[in-house]
Amino acid sequence: MPELGLRNDVYRRPLATALERIGDLTGKICADVGAGAGDVSVALAEVLGTGGRVYAVDSDPRARDEVAAAAAARNVAQVVAITQAAEELRLPEPVDLAFCRFLLLHVIDPRLVLTKLAAALAPEGFLVAQEPITSGGRVGGDTMSMPDARHPDVGAELPSLVRSAGLELVDAWAESPAGAGPGPVARYLEDLTGVDPGDDAVILPPLVTVIARRSAAS
Repeated sequence: MPELGLRNDVYRRPLATALERIGDLTGKICADVGAGAGDVSVALAEVLGTGGRVYAVDSDPRARDEVAAAAAARNVAQVVAITQAAEELRLPEPVDLAFCRFLLLHVIDPRLVLTKLAAALAPEGFLVAQEPITSGGRVGGDTMSMPDARHPDVGAELPSLVRSAGLELVDAWAESPAGAGPGPVARYLEDLTGVDPGDDAVILPPLVTVIARRSAAS
């Protein structure tokens, strides 16, 4: 399994599993769409090596400085920050891997964004998309919710949405980090909601991971 520089990320394991399924990415070109502060972009760049390149795409122009700082802190030069909305995605070149996580639950039209991601792929390129089923999370047995998300349970539709974008579905699964008391799961929930769960049992929302591929002929 690839060693990702994401030790504080409770959802890092399904991404590492997806990259392992895809195989060697050394020297490849990737896009992290909805990159935010660039933690995943930098981790991907480390997997690709110095011969690869990662386009860190985010609609918030403030993300450019955050991505640059994250790349500099890890001495990674092959990350290129782009300010662009996912619905208007136009990359400088086709990519071998397009990645998004916690993106589709916020956009207006997830199907449109997936179509843009599919079009950005080189022939036989891969898409890894990760989206939650927020209603599947529990705190002390009570259902979690994300009222600010446009599509809080889009993960439940993700496999079919990817196929509707014209991609071949390679694999799909869901994982839910869980814990009780102090630890990374409790810290993640507190960062997300502003509420310390104390000693309550926490099951974070299942994260659906989909691996899909563009055919050589498309």
